[in-house]
Amino acid sequence: MLSPDAPTLPSVPAARELAAAAEWQCIEFISDLHLQASEPHTVAAWEQYLAHTSADAVFMLGDLFEVWVGDDVLDEPDSFEARCCAHMRAAAAQRALFFMQGNRDFLTGHQFAERSGCTWLADPTVLDFAGQRYLLSHGDALCLDDTDYQRFRALARTSAWQDAFLRQPLATRRAQARGMRDQSSSHQRAAQVYADLDHQACLEWLQAARATTLIHGHTHRPADHELAPGLRRIVLTDWDLDATPPRAQVLRLSRTQGLERLPWPTA
Repeated sequence: MLSPDAPTLPSVPAARELAAAAEWQCIEFISDLHLQASEPHTVAAWEQYLAHTSADAVFMLGDLFEVWVGDDVLDEPDSFEARCCAHMRAAAAQRALFFMQGNRDFLTGHQFAERSGCTWLADPTVLDFAGQRYLLSHGDALCLDDTDYQRFRALARTSAWQDAFLRQPLATRRAQARGMRDQSSSHQRAAQVYADLDHQACLEWLQAARATTLIHGHTHRPADHELAPGLRRIVLTDWDLDATPPRAQVLRLSRTQGLERLPWPTA
């Protein structure tokens, strides 16, 4: 894998704007499912969720997949990734389906968008719903204390790095991705305190976007944080149906009830 350059910490980005459709009554947010063929219970729960949720729109805010090494995985006969895209395309025919890249699936591209039927969501995006502005992000760009990751992130988002990586054979990319996941797991086990989102950076992002609520994933630590009077961030949970107890929760936003956390399949 290519070596990272020096870190480039993010400045306050210009958020894209998305106005909710007038007919939407209920929206749901999920993230960090880390879908992979070796965890079929989580995959099955996600498939059932997409097929049966009553939401008018579903926002998948990053790390939908454990890893994505290039859209050419969709060309493999009966690939896991192609199966997932087929389920998304079926769901997108029933309701609005949005996808935001995370730190595990940032190499998704045009072919993925076409095959899945998802609407691409920039990170960050402001969602205007029922007279309120919600700032949506995966969250990894705001973990400023994780300097090793921020160095890699700055490099891996460049077209030069991505072009060089994607030119390698698919088998090589898969092997490198496994090595990176193992290295990341070792780093997390060794860390006494996992990096969280930077408080001041969250405030600056919200203020620049003229939003009151930041909704994100990435940290796998679901919680509601009051950042300042009238400003808060809400952290989505990851999904793991093999955990004890199992985790599979959605964050629902409705015109009548506002924001509420609901477990799946009872959501």
